[in-house]
Amino acid sequence: MTDDATIFILDDDDAVRDSLTMLVESAGYKAEAFAACRAFLARPPLPPHACLLLDIHMPEMSGLQLQDEMARRGLKLPVIVMTGQADVPVAVRAMKAGARDFIEKPFSDEVILDSIRNALAPAATPSGDPAVAKRIAELTPREHDVMLQMVAGNPNKVTAYNLGISPRTVEIHRARVMEKMAARSLSELVRMVLAAGVDPAK
Repeated sequence: MTDDATIFILDDDDAVRDSLTMLVESAGYKAEAFAACRAFLARPPLPPHACLLLDIHMPEMSGLQLQDEMARRGLKLPVIVMTGQADVPVAVRAMKAGARDFIEKPFSDEVILDSIRNALAPAATPSGDPAVAKRIAELTPREHDVMLQMVAGNPNKVTAYNLGISPRTVEIHRARVMEKMAARSLSELVRMVLAAGVDPAK
């Protein structure tokens, strides 16, 4: 049951907008697609039950700038950021600014629909979850360091250089972090760590 939720799609790629529109409509949602942030902002008042799929790289106004403008206007809408793999640091900034989730392109239909369902849920991201805090506390010091590098968006080679260890050792620690944190994806790990109040920039 979708409760007549509206999914706004903001991407400057015609093919992406068309495919996402077809996907969300096939899942029973209403869909409204926009090619530019200003066109979205010019829309009449938003419906009460909706979320926004937002490409982080948009012409004229970026996804981050749109988030700032929405905050200034008091537009409260769950945002799912769509980004390329190299843009994890930007996605982390978007989540700090209030985005509910980020998804790396290319993504599967199941991943995007699952993210939409979570975004539309009343309490999709509980803040300060004690179970998450416990998992973080159970990481070894090195695993904790690697987790911070992961959440900051640093690839294995950069992490290896920053921590003075080999890339292979980084891979092992990354796998252990994902297992201990019970995270199915990097975006889920980022979501949990930020909700726990851990800032990877510090």
